[in-house]
Amino acid sequence: MTIGIDMMGGDYAPLEAVKGLSLYFQSTGTPASLLLLGDQTTIENLLDEEGISRDHLTIVGTEQVIDMDDSPTRALKEKPKSSIAVGFQLLASGKMDAFISAGNTGAMLVGTLFTIKALEGVIRPAISTIVPKVSGGSGILLDVGLNADCKPEQLNQFAIMGNVYAQLILGVEKPRVALINVGEEEGKGNLLAQSAYPLLKENKHIHFIGNIEGRDLLMDKADVMVCEGFTGNILLKMAESLYEVGRMRNLDDEFFNRFNFENYGGTPVLGVAKPVIIGHGISGSLAFSNMIKLAQLMLEKKVMEKMKEELS
Repeated sequence: MTIGIDMMGGDYAPLEAVKGLSLYFQSTGTPASLLLLGDQTTIENLLDEEGISRDHLTIVGTEQVIDMDDSPTRALKEKPKSSIAVGFQLLASGKMDAFISAGNTGAMLVGTLFTIKALEGVIRPAISTIVPKVSGGSGILLDVGLNADCKPEQLNQFAIMGNVYAQLILGVEKPRVALINVGEEEGKGNLLAQSAYPLLKENKHIHFIGNIEGRDLLMDKADVMVCEGFTGNILLKMAESLYEVGRMRNLDDEFFNRFNFENYGGTPVLGVAKPVIIGHGISGSLAFSNMIKLAQLMLEKKVMEKMKEELS
């Protein structure tokens, strides 16, 4: 198992990425083999400063960096020796099994869609996020931004992908799948929701419980919550603001502290052949460590293989 890490991606890279390696090695007894992509001299110096052994590490020197404000498609073409571009080359060639980055989100998405492709039959991949519940558990929300406009068939596929993820990663034996809507009754909502509902209801691969409303998002109503990326992204950003408001008001609340994105590392792209995890641009060491752990767990649990099986 080999996981690639874009060491140059993110506002605080590569220092926080290196510190994340330290946290990862301290917290796992069976580390994966890691490929570190970035400026070799800088990475080597930081590894020495942090006292990190070279065991399980291989540095792949790259000469360019895709900046946060670079055009994603143009940057991948014009910066083929960047850490992100080289990462996708290695992922596509089979020299690594998963790839994580807190760099340019657009470049990561473009690289994912045009380098390793979607699973057979997938109309469009989705990105997901973990939603803490007041009961103490967690749910998964998708899509949260990759597909602003969707067809009913896409929401049906998102439900299957989310169901597999909830089973294998969240440990929910029989996930409750719900459609986010403006009312609980069947027949509610816009044309997309009205058309998606019967597809989800007839889907034998999932346990569909019907519609849920926005007020149900943080309650223990569902384990997999499905919507198009426009709605999902608004919900995601609203949830992130809860943690920020709590910090501004000096609140130390166990539930609201769980909205700290670093606890979950990054956002996995679901529906593609290999794990790709996209981190927040302001990711610190904890986020990098948790992104590596998530990639390792997804590989160990064979999440992508199971999704392919269910979607076929």
